Amino acid sequence: MSYSTASIRNVALAGHPAAGKTTLFEALLQAGGTLQTAGTVERGSTVSDFDPMEKQRGHSMDAAIASTDHGGIHLNLIDTPGYPDFRGPALSALAAVETVLVVVDADRGVEYGTRRMLEYAKTRNLCCAIVINKIDHADADAAGVLEALRTDIGPECLPLNLPADGGKRVVDCFGSNAGESDLGPVADWHQKIIDQVVEVNETVMEHYLDLGEGGLSGQELHDAFEQCLREGHLVPVLFCSARSGVGIKELLDVAERLFPNPAEANPPAFHKLNGHGPEPVEATPDPAAHVIADVFKIVNDPFVGKLGVFRVYQGTVKKDTQLFVDDGKKPFKVGHLFKLKGKEHVEIDQAVPGDIAAVAKVDELHFDAVLHDSHDEDQIHLAPLDFPKPMFGLAIEAASKGQEQKLANALHKLAEEDPCFHVEHEAETNETVVRGLSDLHLRVNLDRLKERYGVEVRSRPPRIAYRETISTKAEGHHRHKKQTGGAGQFGEVFLRIEPLPRGTGFEFVDEVKGGTIPGQFLPAVEKGVRQVLQHGAVAGYPMQDVRVIVYDGKHHPVDSKEIAFVAAGKKAFLDAISKARAQVLEPIVDLEVSAAEQHMGDISGGLAGKRARINGTDAARGGEIVVKAQVPLSELEGYAAELKSVTAGRGRYSMDFSHYEPVPAPMQQKLMEAYKPRVEED
Repeated sequence: MSYSTASIRNVALAGHPAAGKTTLFEALLQAGGTLQTAGTVERGSTVSDFDPMEKQRGHSMDAAIASTDHGGIHLNLIDTPGYPDFRGPALSALAAVETVLVVVDADRGVEYGTRRMLEYAKTRNLCCAIVINKIDHADADAAGVLEALRTDIGPECLPLNLPADGGKRVVDCFGSNAGESDLGPVADWHQKIIDQVVEVNETVMEHYLDLGEGGLSGQELHDAFEQCLREGHLVPVLFCSARSGVGIKELLDVAERLFPNPAEANPPAFHKLNGHGPEPVEATPDPAAHVIADVFKIVNDPFVGKLGVFRVYQGTVKKDTQLFVDDGKKPFKVGHLFKLKGKEHVEIDQAVPGDIAAVAKVDELHFDAVLHDSHDEDQIHLAPLDFPKPMFGLAIEAASKGQEQKLANALHKLAEEDPCFHVEHEAETNETVVRGLSDLHLRVNLDRLKERYGVEVRSRPPRIAYRETISTKAEGHHRHKKQTGGAGQFGEVFLRIEPLPRGTGFEFVDEVKGGTIPGQFLPAVEKGVRQVLQHGAVAGYPMQDVRVIVYDGKHHPVDSKEIAFVAAGKKAFLDAISKARAQVLEPIVDLEVSAAEQHMGDISGGLAGKRARINGTDAARGGEIVVKAQVPLSELEGYAAELKSVTAGRGRYSMDFSHYEPVPAPMQQKLMEAYKPRVEED
């Protein structure tokens, strides 16, 4: 099928685990004619869950892409993981779509994953719609779920169709005002939608008040509806059963008639870096313009090599096109251009603005790379996604000697694919530390090391990422003087230090008057200060949230050298820290624990013993409770096993970095005493 930008719809399926996203993905592909028969998660035969580990575990762990055609549209679908452990691939998909379709289980209702994905979509200024799936289940409560959406999310959640005959079919309530449904008269809901849509546009509202609904043109309603979607004034709700096919064709019809194409949605937030900071850049979906495309997914395929999946925002990418990566000076040639169908790669001739495509065997590609065909587009970037900070860590090493380089290469490939999987080298302990969003997230990646790359590792808990800071102002001074027979070394520094607000970082301020420290030596003073910042002063951890003000000093016309002012700056800073009531800070995380209600007493009691501050609980349908708390990261070592024991394996948790705060005094004393022997050895 040949299609234009106006025909494209890009939609990501998101939501809570087990809501039926993958089954809905299959049903839409089958209804559009891409599949003859829909696969099932249970049989491991779906297009999207093609990875052997996904089949084994029975849920998605990566975003999968496929396309289908319906009526006059070309629909690019992205199936995203529901588990918070794999939020990296899920959030990456948001960079490529105009519409996020949040899938809700009619049996279980609004769950924390529902709210979270709606919030993420809102921060990206994307259009949202909600699908209530499994409406034909015996335990389905369509009316209760819709009411919960309108209560929890907002009254802007309004149905475009309604279940009827106990979920065996759906009836239109946007284009029709006649008939009955399982949720009451169609006319009542039709009126709510019209009232919501017309109030977003004054001209449409005036026509409606003067002439009634019959006086509105179809184009007026269409334009007002799209404005509602762009502004979040309306969140359409659609009912279906992906398993039986009820409501699937109707969902495709809504995507064709009402979901925005790439030219109609909110424009992407591109900016160009220059000497004055980021400058907004408009990418227009003009097929004849220079190419601007963004890589939102990297796949290291053992047969095809590195695959870069990108969304075209401007221009047309064709076979044999020469493209630059970011500000690279040497272009690469698009030898083969692909559309994805799960693990299959279907070769195409071109990708127009708004389309999603892939290129292979280009080593320079990386997540969030911008592809372009003119140096006028150098330094252009898409506004970065706000990924959760990986807080779980494991120190790892190759189980067999001689595999260190193989391990390093494999870790690099895994980190390329998942923006929430980080690999760090701790110089102080000579540890390779991998960090992820959960214990499960890390274990899955360690399994991939073995299954995909043939590397087995040993793992252990890493050191906690403590930090140091100061709690009061102080002054420091040091004179560095060294005579060795020939030319000596001389440098003297006076400085003040002040605490900064938590999370600010570091500031170096020059208030030297009269050239008492010549300008060429001030970078040396800062270098000495930064040596202390890097290695710490009281417990051996990096220091943060400090302002250092150098205000005076002395130099010698012959003996003053850079090395002298490095030493003087370092010792003056240490002198000031010794008077500034230094503190050790520990990372605090936002923790969410989900489990059956009967386990809440054990969970709350266990958290109380971990210095947790419990901020509240949310009730979910199905007798499940979500406990929200802030907990020191150091207290959560081994929590996955503890929660599994308490909840018989049915509890789960996720955490995000929140902030740093001072450790209790006894713990600080212990950390400082542990540091003293290391200093003496050095």
